[in-house]
Amino acid sequence: MSERNSFKVIRDEMARRIAERLWLPGALIPGEEVLAREFGAARATVNRALQELARAGLVERRRRAGTRVALYPMREARFVIPLVRQEIEARGAAYQYRLRSCEEVSPPELVRTRLGLLDDTPLLHVRCLHLADSAPYQYEDRWINLDAVPSVRDVDFTTVSPNEWLVENAPFTEAEFTFLAAAASAEEADLLQLREGSPVFVAERITWLRDKPITLVRMVHPPAHRMVTRL
Repeated sequence: MSERNSFKVIRDEMARRIAERLWLPGALIPGEEVLAREFGAARATVNRALQELARAGLVERRRRAGTRVALYPMREARFVIPLVRQEIEARGAAYQYRLRSCEEVSPPELVRTRLGLLDDTPLLHVRCLHLADSAPYQYEDRWINLDAVPSVRDVDFTTVSPNEWLVENAPFTEAEFTFLAAAASAEEADLLQLREGSPVFVAERITWLRDKPITLVRMVHPPAHRMVTRL
């Protein structure tokens, strides 16, 4: 195995352990010498893999203190996936959450294409509504790749939103964001208390851990919604 391929294998394996919470947030991971012995690689190769993970925001390295899994993993740009609950509470409103459905199903072709999946392997499809002072704030329609986050099968989404659970449990290394105006479908209009065809503000997001897609989410808001992002 070449040094380049060895570095990628080690990097991806460590990223997998972080994603699947074999290494928990804040945990001190084994030292370079220990990892070098485990992977049968040169210490310099392990160091390169760790540097890559640090640049991606998955680990934090401190001289003489070792390397720890980041408490809030994020990319170099330091973009933090917003928590809908915090957005609502920051406005002084009371947050409420309602799960509409959660099922493991084969995704439609459009979803497979967006996520770059080659077959119709089942994904977890979660639909829920976030409310502010009992008024509809955001309709969340989300697909989760079970291969990337297998532990999500055990989550009770009646008590925690997929937005909040994924932020805390599924670190990502890449993300794609799309913002658009659209006309509300019959379902969206019903949930957001609008007329069908009314204008809505839509945000879509895809996240990846290396080359593996984690989730595709479509977030639909009433037309008066305003989004502010700080980096």
